Parts: sequence; C-alpha cells; structure tokens
Amino acid sequence: MNKVKIFLTLTGYQITWLACVFGEKNFNQPLLGLSFGLFFIIIYFYYSINKKQLLKTILLISLPGYFFDTFMIYLSIYKFNAILNIGFLSIWMLVLWPSFAILFDEILVFFKNYKLIGILLSGLLGPITYYLGAPLGLILINDLLLFFFLMISFWSLLMFFYLNLILKNY
Repeated sequence: MNKVKIFLTLTGYQITWLACVFGEKNFNQPLLGLSFGLFFIIIYFYYSINKKQLLKTILLISLPGYFFDTFMIYLSIYKFNAILNIGFLSIWMLVLWPSFAILFDEILVFFKNYKLIGILLSGLLGPITYYLGAPLGLILINDLLLFFFLMISFWSLLMFFYLNLILKNY
C-alpha cells in the first residue's frame, strides 16, 4: 500500500471519528458523523481493489464490535451519551465500526508479522480510546474495573481473531 493511500485512509477514519464525536457533543448533530462516515466508507469501497475481501473484513470486525458494545450497554457497564440511538447504540456507531474496520483492510495487515505487538497494542489502545470519551461526555462508565477488564479482553481477542483467522483466509 502506498503512503498516500495510507495517509488518506487514516485521515478519512479520523475525520469520521471527529465528526461522530463533535457532531454529537458540540453541534448536537448526531447525523454529522453518520454522513461523513458513509461518505468515507463509500469512497474507500469504490476505490478498493478487492471489494469482496473488504466487505468480509468490515463484517468480521464490525459485527463483533456491535455485539460487544450492545452487550456492555445491556449490562450497564457503560452507555453512550447520545441524542439519537438505534437500539442500544448511537446512530453514528453504525459507521464508526465499519470505518474502523477499513483500517484492517490494508493498514493493520502490518501486524501480521508482529502479532504479539498488535494484540498488546489493540488491548491497550482500544480501551483507552473508549475511556477518553468519558471526559468528553460521550460515554458514561458505570463500572471502571469491569470496563477495563472486558475492554482489554475484547480488543485483544479481536486483534487475535483478525491476525490468526481473517488474514489466513486471504
């Protein structure tokens, strides 16, 4: 993957994330993140070389993410402080997980040769990203210890699943 595509992909994801967060908390526009995210996903998909692989990766990363977030909210471990929800999740989560999953398509493949580092970083950075939503008022965490235990476990397992199962099929 060339450096320009990596830069554009990371920028597209980051703009989506920022639109979700600031659309929700600063502008009271939860559809802002949804709109940016859909634009990013559609553009990335359009220019993707292997659309079937991309779609499979998005589904295999996003679906566990949706189920995990729903499970955590159902158990009242945390909840998103959102204006507009679909089920238990904020509407912008519909695009945030697939936007994040796009990073697995060609960028996070880098960890294929550094599995332990990938799993450790995932177990560290995933929970921290969620936790940093608390000072922004985006997420309300009810049980901090259980939150970190389950988050670290989930994110580590998600990267393990990706590196050992998803990548082997490509």
